[in-house]
Parts: sequence; C-alpha cells; structure tokens
Amino acid sequence: MLNSKFFQIIIGATIMISAVFSANSADFKPIKFEKETLDNGLNVIYYQDKSAPIVSTVIHYNVGSHDEDMDKTGYAHFFEHLMFEATDDIPRATIDKNVQAAGGELNAYTAFDQTVFHFTLPSNEIKLALWMESQRMRRLHVDKIGVETQRGVVTEELKMRTVNQPYGTLLSKFCAAMFPGSGYSWSVIGSEEHIKRATIENFKNFYDNFYQPNNATLVVAGDFELNEAKQYVRDYFLQYPKAQEPKRHDYELQPLTKEYRETVIDDKAPMTALFIGYPGPTIYDKDYFAASLLSDILSAGTSSRLYQRLVNNEQIAVEAAFAPFIFRGAGAFLVQSVMMSGKSTDQAEKVIKEELDKLIKFGVTDEELAKAKNIKETQFVFGKKGLMDIAQDLARCQVFYGDPGLINSELDKYMKVTKEDIMNVAKKYLNTDKKVVLIYKPKEA
Repeated sequence: MLNSKFFQIIIGATIMISAVFSANSADFKPIKFEKETLDNGLNVIYYQDKSAPIVSTVIHYNVGSHDEDMDKTGYAHFFEHLMFEATDDIPRATIDKNVQAAGGELNAYTAFDQTVFHFTLPSNEIKLALWMESQRMRRLHVDKIGVETQRGVVTEELKMRTVNQPYGTLLSKFCAAMFPGSGYSWSVIGSEEHIKRATIENFKNFYDNFYQPNNATLVVAGDFELNEAKQYVRDYFLQYPKAQEPKRHDYELQPLTKEYRETVIDDKAPMTALFIGYPGPTIYDKDYFAASLLSDILSAGTSSRLYQRLVNNEQIAVEAAFAPFIFRGAGAFLVQSVMMSGKSTDQAEKVIKEELDKLIKFGVTDEELAKAKNIKETQFVFGKKGLMDIAQDLARCQVFYGDPGLINSELDKYMKVTKEDIMNVAKKYLNTDKKVVLIYKPKEA
C-alpha cells in the first residue's frame, strides 16, 4: 500500500486526520487569558499555566503566500528560513544553538494566510525567547550572506518537495486551476525561478511591508509572572514604532466556468492517482463548519463513505480521502484516490460521482453526523492539552477573527450543524461539473 505520509504533508495545513478517542467537551476547561494591544499595534495575549516550569511564545504574522506578487512568489516561505539568520545583536547561525543550549526548542511554518514562529523554553528563559523574537521583528539582517545561504536552502527544499517527490506538482497545479486570478493560485513554497531572481531589495521591501508590530500577534503561554512578562514585552517590542498598514493586493478570485482536466506523467509516482477538486467555502463563510463535518463523513477513517466504496468494497483504490482547502479568501474540496494496480481512474471517478450524488440526494444519517461531531469534539479537547497548541490557537483566533475567545467556543458551532446543513453544503458545492480533475500516471519503463 502507498504510504499516505506524502498526502498528509500536502494537505496538512488544512486538514487533520484523527482517530476517535474517548474524550468529550466535559473534559475541557475554558482557557483563561489576558489580551492587550500595545501603542505600536502589537497584539499580545498572555496565558498562564503553572503546571510545568516551561514557557512557550508564538508570534503570528498576518502574512502568507497569498500576500505575494504573482511574479514574486515564495517570499513568505523564504522569510520563514531567513528569520534564523543574523540580527543586529544575534550572530548568524546562533539562534538554534542559543535556544538548544538553554534547554529549549524552536520552529516555524508558513501557509497561505500566515507565517508563525514559536519557542518553548524553561520558564526562567522567557526573556531569551522574547528578546530573540523582538530582534527578528525589525532588526533582521536582510543581507547578501544570509539571503544567498537561504536561497540555496529554499531552492533545494523546493526541488525536494516538487521535482523529487511523487505527485510533487499536485499542489501548484491544483491551486493554479482552482483559484485563478487570486493569491491562492500558487503553492506556499512558490516558484524556484522567482526565488532565484529575487534581489535583496525585493526581500527588504517584503520584510518592511509585513514584518511589523501592527501586523503581528504575540502569545506568551506557560509558567510566568504576568506583570514581569508584560514588562519584558514592553522593553523588547515597544522600541519599534507603529508602521503603516501593510500594502496588500486586491486579487479577485475568478470562478470556475468549466471543467479543467489534465493528465500528468510523473516518473516519481509509484501508482496512478486521481484528484478531483470542487469549489468550497472560506473560513468566514457560514458553511465552513458544515463543510468541515462533511469532509469527515466522506473520508475520516476506514468506515467513511469514500474509503468503504473505493478501498474496502470495490477494491479500486488503495487510498481515498476528501480534504477541505479552506482559507481566508478562497476554499475548495479535494478528492484523492490512489489506484489499485490494474484499476482505472474512470472506475474511481464513477464511484466518487455516485457517492457524491447519493449524498446530495439523500443526505447523511444521524450516525454519520454524530461520528463526525465526535471527531471534532475529540480534536477540540485534545487540541487544548498542549501548551504550544493552546498558544498557536489563541494567535490564530486573534489574527483570523479578531477574537482569541473563540478558542473556547468554536466547538459549539460544530455541535449546532444539522443534517440539513450538511446536505445544503453538498448541493451548493459538489453538485457541479465545474471542477478540476488531475490524473497522475507513472512514467512507462
């Protein structure tokens, strides 16, 4: 059977594949936090948890690949790397070493709508984390040595994810066909050509536009004294003035007017695979929560509809999934089917259409809806067990919705979804011939 890790990497920013554990909302204690906005526009959220002597910091910049120029893609991801280079007071190649020497860990990630950096350290090292993040915010060295070092790293990563990866061009082809005319029409990692030809001035302009205190949310979580933490934040971050609001593109997403279909010969692909994309809601759409539950009903676990038909019953595919791509300004669903040897994508496409038509016509059962809600409840409860998970969720709710308190109430919105809501979403988005179909075939010997 084909290892599913690659597909989890592709869609990992937008979905979570979960098993159902014995957890419910009764196990959840509401997250108590304090929020303030500094004079320079930096939003700061403090969450105290003294159960362990550690502290986590998250800085969530309101910038992702969606904010790039169409001919200058990959910049947000590039800065995920460049932020580990030198600053005015931090020599290059020492950020990792300093954090690890203090007994901590650090990481970062970029997505279509966000760039996030985070530290976890012993609580007595809270100043180290805050100082480093303040240095990176406005004192980063966007210079030749750092840029050229990371240019090489990023272009190699791009090749590894695309040219040297099975189905590696899927995300870029899917986005280009599904979200034409918008900032979602390229993959997060961007174009190798754009990164290679980018100048230091290009990168500096991007940095100065987006990496400003009034375009960021900082979360401090864990074992700390509130007044001390507030003072550290002021000492390190208030040295930077409030900047102008970032200049953003007014991209207009063009709706699909007909089916897009392409067959890709992929010499890295071990098996033929079928991908079908349908338009979907954004995170702000009233359909968002029903759409998320619909995805679980169709493909969460081996008892889900698509897995049962394609894999278990008819043995057409070795894998089947239905993933939501739901962003701030665009949305889609992607159906995935990796074919069994000797089976055709026509067979899989026929079964997928039958299952979607059945859903559109008859809706879902009480049992299916209950199972999907149980999955969300489990995700909700277990997603609040870790300090870093809570910190990142607080930042997300603030940046995307302007309300970190949603960390405590999002589950209620899932619980209110009805079978009628699920059916309406299926009819609205899946009952169409305007879709994207990508077929990947192994290169013949």
